[in-house]
Amino acid sequence: MNVEHLKPDAMTVIAVVGPTASGKSALALAVAEELMSRQQPAEIVGTDSMQAYRGMDVGTATPSRVDQDRIPHHMIDVWDPRDAVTVVEFRDRARTVIDDIDRRAAIAVVVGGSGLYVRAVLEELDFPGTDPDVRAKWEQQLAQVGAAELHAQLARVDPTAAAAIEVNNGRRIVRALEVIEMTGEPFVATLPEPVDHYPTIRFGLRIDREVLDARIAQRVEHMWQQGFVEEVRRLEAEGLRTAPTASAALGYGPILEFLAGDIPEDDAKQRTIDDTRKFARRQQRWFARDERIQWWDYDDPGVVPAIVGSVTST
Repeated sequence: MNVEHLKPDAMTVIAVVGPTASGKSALALAVAEELMSRQQPAEIVGTDSMQAYRGMDVGTATPSRVDQDRIPHHMIDVWDPRDAVTVVEFRDRARTVIDDIDRRAAIAVVVGGSGLYVRAVLEELDFPGTDPDVRAKWEQQLAQVGAAELHAQLARVDPTAAAAIEVNNGRRIVRALEVIEMTGEPFVATLPEPVDHYPTIRFGLRIDREVLDARIAQRVEHMWQQGFVEEVRRLEAEGLRTAPTASAALGYGPILEFLAGDIPEDDAKQRTIDDTRKFARRQQRWFARDERIQWWDYDDPGVVPAIVGSVTST
């Protein structure tokens, strides 16, 4: 670890990563509670960009109010869904939270499945600038061919970047293509080598594809039972359909199509399952490249003692 860039006297940050539906949130909660039982205060910091939007609780599997009351959670319900929040804005807000946790002599347990957001918060990343003309060109193509086709173009020129961006997230696809054209290099290649902003110990959850697929289907079914469609209907009335970023969250697009009468509800549900499975594959590929992550099976009972021991034994 390069310590030259670390905050002085910073406490160790724990990062829990892995694909959606692998149990990251439950693990982070269990770790924080175990730390608390040992008289070591701990708080959870989410790096899920969509959970940071207010009211998008069911479809993003936001931790329940009961869980949030058990352990303080941060970066949840921060912005209005109509806000176009950038990675930099998210990073700066999350770092303010982690610094506050540090001042309270607590440990921050950072949890998330978006590799770019995890890196942005925990590492020294400077993002390239923007070129209005280049961006306008790609935004025009987005309007003409749609997010899925533009994502396919991105996959041809930069598979790694495509693996980190949702197929229906047109705003981020445009940004990646803009940077590629500006720099002449792959989007991810423009990110520097990892240098930690905080001293961080990283743990990842691995899970067999068949098991993960089943868990995703069960999760989506549970979301429907918990009122996912009603949540989207309410958010649509508040402007979700034209929201630049929030509308790209997994499941929200298909449900908006169902509410518009364009597809049956069963198709919206199945597309949500399929899109989530594809996204989980991309998450797994992204995190697999990070040699700093200590991998544990998602159902290994030894993972909580291992994580807690990594910070309490130092």
